[in-house]
Amino acid sequence: MQIVLLVLGFVVIGIAAILSYFFYRNLHPLDDHYLKQTTAAGFTPKTAILDNGSTLSYGEGPDNGPALLLIHGQGVSWEDYAAVLPELSKNFHVFAVDCFGHGQSSHDPTLYSCAANGQALIWFMEHRIGKKCLVSGHSSGGILAAWLGANAPNLVSGVLLEDPPLFAVTPAEMQQGAGCFAWKDTFMTIHSFKNQTDETDFVVYYFKNGYMVSLFGGLKEKVVAAVETFRAEHPDQGPRIYWIPYSWLRLMNTIDRYDLAFGEHFYDGSWMNAVDQEALLKAISCPTIYLKAKTNYGKDGVLYAANTDEDANKVQALLPDCETLTIKSGHDIHYEHPDFFISALNNLQTKIKSGK
Repeated sequence: MQIVLLVLGFVVIGIAAILSYFFYRNLHPLDDHYLKQTTAAGFTPKTAILDNGSTLSYGEGPDNGPALLLIHGQGVSWEDYAAVLPELSKNFHVFAVDCFGHGQSSHDPTLYSCAANGQALIWFMEHRIGKKCLVSGHSSGGILAAWLGANAPNLVSGVLLEDPPLFAVTPAEMQQGAGCFAWKDTFMTIHSFKNQTDETDFVVYYFKNGYMVSLFGGLKEKVVAAVETFRAEHPDQGPRIYWIPYSWLRLMNTIDRYDLAFGEHFYDGSWMNAVDQEALLKAISCPTIYLKAKTNYGKDGVLYAANTDEDANKVQALLPDCETLTIKSGHDIHYEHPDFFISALNNLQTKIKSGK
């Protein structure tokens, strides 16, 4: 009996330790640790004023090698790369920008197109980086990286495309079949929020109406109530609730610095105005690495990936000098698998140096 009680005691202690760690990480996520490491590595927030008066905010690291421009995905800011910035700064001179409508860059809907962002980044490379650079973009930032590779070949030495939604980015493309996750969870939710007046807090509205939250089953109402209470008490903070996994709340911790009008330009397709995706990829002559998160689908047939395997094969076929690397991962490869992402960038730099 004593042995049984002793074993049960150890089990209880173990469960308590696991729960304590789970609760702590939800309130003090690794993002906080990564940001401290980024600051310690010498990254400094800066601002560039373009000739047209618009603003690009960015983080710059120490000059420890060739220039590397990082372009984040939608809804976040340059700090989203914090998990990889300290390590990258050992071998690169890193410039991580905030796209228009994000972070501290200009929130001006007239700038919310691929071409307008691309032209601003060309200005940035010419006036702030000042030398040819490697360009890496995540998600919609990956489409921008491709745009730069095609339209500024004299400034771009290599391109890393991190899970970009190529051929799954226009409204028609995103609604094919049962639709894709980004369309149902992000752009439909943003559009419906902007066309109602009952709820003024998008974070609360999202948890009441977002597609992802609909998958929570009976837990949804408890999550909604907890988020609603948190935002009422802390209207300027992204929700952090000890019993809710931080991964469910992570994007909402940066959404207050994101202009929802940016998402509307994806909903109506104007972000991709005058962009021919096939011609864009064919025009990239520099070495390219394409990182693809493994494709999967929900039980309802919704595409839980940036694009299908068929479209990924199309991307590979259209790029003149491309290596495709597929990994079992969520969409944020640089966050979920930082070593894999860093290795891919190092490999790309090796290809550039060797001329292969």
